[in-house]
Amino acid sequence: MFREMRRIKQQLNNEDIERILNKHTSGILAVNGDDGYPYTIPISYTYDDNQLFFHSANEGHKIDAIRNNDKVSFCVIDQDEVIQETFTTHFRSVVIFGRATIITDPQQRQLALESLVRKYSPDFLEKGQQEIREAWDHVSIIAVTIEYKSGKTNNK
Repeated sequence: MFREMRRIKQQLNNEDIERILNKHTSGILAVNGDDGYPYTIPISYTYDDNQLFFHSANEGHKIDAIRNNDKVSFCVIDQDEVIQETFTTHFRSVVIFGRATIITDPQQRQLALESLVRKYSPDFLEKGQQEIREAWDHVSIIAVTIEYKSGKTNNK
């Protein structure tokens, strides 16, 4: 169903893909937007057990697109170094394809929000719990179940 990489020598192994997904704090989410146009959004995320988690406002382009079509793609860039003298770039990145679900179960929502607080504000866990309570009715939590992931580099 998903295309295999053409340049197999540039393919990252699963361990490197996992490291990149766990290491970074942001990536680009792609959804099927209005009138069939792709819509990409930088998001903050957590990664756990072959799923991405992120939050969103309850209304807007991103959440509408996910409600209309759950298929998404997500990209994280680990390295992007221009090498002028050789007219190339040393890069390393990961791309995933998956299905986005808006989480409605209160316990799952809580766990996802806590994972975001632990990743982005580990020194403020108690204050993070307060923020979760205050934002509860104004935030949607989305889980992306990964169906396929690949990584590529030209700088091994």
